[in-house]
Amino acid sequence: MGIGLAVLNRIASSPTIDKLKLRKTTEKAVYEGARSGFRVAGATGRAFQRVKGSGRPARLARTSDSGVFDLNPTEDQEMIVGVIREFAAEVLRPGAGEAEDLNDTSKEVLGQTSEFGLTLLNIPESLGGLSEDRSAVTGVLVAEALAEGDMGQAVACLAPAAVATAISLWGSDAQQQTYLPAFAGDDIPSAALAVAEPRALFDPFDLATTATRTDAGLVLNGVKSGVVRGSEAELFVVAVDLEDRGPTLVIVESSTPGVTIEADPSMGLRAAGLSRLVLADVTIPVDAILGDGTDDDYRECIRLSRLAWAALALGTGRAVLDYVKDYVTTRHAFGEPIAHRQAVAFMVADIAIELEAMRLVTLKAASRAEQGLDFAREVALARRLAAEHGMKIGTDGVQLLGGHGFVKEHPVERWYRDLRAVGLMEGAVLV
Repeated sequence: MGIGLAVLNRIASSPTIDKLKLRKTTEKAVYEGARSGFRVAGATGRAFQRVKGSGRPARLARTSDSGVFDLNPTEDQEMIVGVIREFAAEVLRPGAGEAEDLNDTSKEVLGQTSEFGLTLLNIPESLGGLSEDRSAVTGVLVAEALAEGDMGQAVACLAPAAVATAISLWGSDAQQQTYLPAFAGDDIPSAALAVAEPRALFDPFDLATTATRTDAGLVLNGVKSGVVRGSEAELFVVAVDLEDRGPTLVIVESSTPGVTIEADPSMGLRAAGLSRLVLADVTIPVDAILGDGTDDDYRECIRLSRLAWAALALGTGRAVLDYVKDYVTTRHAFGEPIAHRQAVAFMVADIAIELEAMRLVTLKAASRAEQGLDFAREVALARRLAAEHGMKIGTDGVQLLGGHGFVKEHPVERWYRDLRAVGLMEGAVLV
């Protein structure tokens, strides 16, 4: 890092760049190089104090079935979602354009979300969290509210909570005691759940990232893509193909030798700062396997992640609907609002109908998940609807704005690109 910055600074001090009119470009390169370099150094600065487990891991209780079909949120959920929706409208939405240009979410924004206790929602009270019961529905409502402001920043805000949730749900007592106090404290670590890989037709149950057993522990090799704010992350939960076991989640600290981060420019979700996690002969202890490492735990992780992406699609879809409703009623053509045209009105109505269907299935899946019931079918439906109709909502939003839908003056083109990620991303977020 020092050599690279020295070279950049030397170039910046050269009078030649003024003759070539490259002063601003070079200064920007120096700034970006310094910022990226310090991020890598900062990510390796925290050392997690390992704790030996002394008992059974703490687990959140499953919510009991009341026997009543009720989609109304509880008072606590209304309070949490109300605060987050206000934050999304007043902070995330106005700052979305700048966050996308920077390919990152500001630390000020991330600091504010930590005050809401996002990482505490699925940490047991005995470990410093807020919950006694499993709260998948609350997680869905929170993700939906954040995405209504901006999906990219929402993903960045929810990434540390995904790791905290994974350790709470499946981690051993020693792992919980080692890592969760940091997520329940004031200085919340940057963290990422890394599942996706840069391969066509990626299947989370057919992983190319491997974990081989040796006398020293496990040796990891592979590349993960779509890693949220990877250059900042201090802790990763990584999906690997474990020798003799299959898909398994392991915990990897960023300071481990062989862990490197590469840029991973994306079509959408730019504010999430997506990166590639490169694992080259990374050695971790056997006790870094998350909990028991069972196949059921891994499958539940994938399902809960897909549920979170469906929730994000709901929030962004709602933002599209609200925006186009206002646009078509105020945009005039041939002496009247374009909303008076049936083709336009029907398209807006279809968006609203599709959103209601997506929301109903997503909430049903979340409700079954927090009760400990089988929710594989409901998650599959939610994923299918969110991927298919979420993309259609984005496309229709751009179409309804006509030429305005294609330019950055209006946010719909960004929402269109973000919604495209819903059917492709794996991991990153968790409810």
